[in-house]
Amino acid sequence: MFPRIASLVIGYLFGIIQTAYIYGKMNGIDIREHGSGNAGTTNALRVLGKKAGAIVFAGDFLKCFIVIHLAKWIFKNLASDILPLIGLYAATGCILGHNFPIQLGFRGGKGIACTAGLLAAFDLRIGVIALLTFLAIVIVTRYVSLGSMVIVTEFVLFIVIFGQLGYYHMAQAPLIEMYVLAAFLAGMAIYRHRANIVRLLNGTENRIFEKK
Repeated sequence: MFPRIASLVIGYLFGIIQTAYIYGKMNGIDIREHGSGNAGTTNALRVLGKKAGAIVFAGDFLKCFIVIHLAKWIFKNLASDILPLIGLYAATGCILGHNFPIQLGFRGGKGIACTAGLLAAFDLRIGVIALLTFLAIVIVTRYVSLGSMVIVTEFVLFIVIFGQLGYYHMAQAPLIEMYVLAAFLAGMAIYRHRANIVRLLNGTENRIFEKK
């Protein structure tokens, strides 16, 4: 149990490093008071431009990518039989920290750039599939929110498929635990997009690079 809890805590400490908020403050604004009010990549892109979007994405991607590998390295001996699960606990903590940073009144982002870091660090095969899916959806529809919700759902689907095929070399109990964590992350991401879902249904959702 200790590696799980410790990984969550370590992940949370990484997650509260708010790239969008820090970059916004460097440019004299609180990103949460502009645009959609979200401290994430898409809002930084819309409010501060392409450079800001790229920097914020890289920062949020890397903090989740790094903490997964860090947790697995720390507990490689203590929890060698469940390292994929330990990595997912670290990612869960990171995304929770990103979405609900204690130092900012629990007002953070939606965790999609962090989830991209999770996909790349956890299983590159799923990461590539998700990237191609996301690009296809965004290119065709220009809805970042739609692409984001589809890839988190896709993550749950493929982690179950690959887990049951034996790719993660874990017993069934920790596999099920891993599936539950993945489903929790997907559910949280979709819930964080609830306003986007309403706008998508109403045809009023903002499209990326759309001129006002």
